[in-house]
Amino acid sequence: MFHPLILYYLLLMATRSRIGLRLKDESILSVYHHWDGYPQWLGVTLNEKFNTKDKVSELLDGGDISCCDSDSDWNLNKVDNHVQYYNDRGDNTEPRLDLNFDDYVNNANSGEEYVYIFSPEYNVWECYEINHSYDEDYNITDTNVVSKSIPSNYPKELSQ
Repeated sequence: MFHPLILYYLLLMATRSRIGLRLKDESILSVYHHWDGYPQWLGVTLNEKFNTKDKVSELLDGGDISCCDSDSDWNLNKVDNHVQYYNDRGDNTEPRLDLNFDDYVNNANSGEEYVYIFSPEYNVWECYEINHSYDEDYNITDTNVVSKSIPSNYPKELSQ
């Protein structure tokens, strides 16, 4: 099916992210999202398809996500676009609750490069790029967080 080297890169290469919903007490309920977490794709997709509190809540209810708009199933068969949850293949994942924004970004320790937060009072998505510094035992020693804008449309090369 795939050459072993290609399969290795398919499994290795991902832009990991975390999708969160800010609750009234400023805590954040979130799930991990594996593929295409950069703002030009995931940010635009969240804005287009998950733009109300109810839609975001439903998205998070399914647990951790491989891709929130996948056109294939776990056997790589073409199917209608859907949220591809890890729980659908037998994993047991639950949304994570962080007490505040600092906990949210500091607990993003699964290789996430971006974190998203939906603010239901404004119906708006926020995006942040995160970079961790590590010690020799791979413990996080510092986290740098930078606000990123989400484009209004997919770049031409993604929409073709």
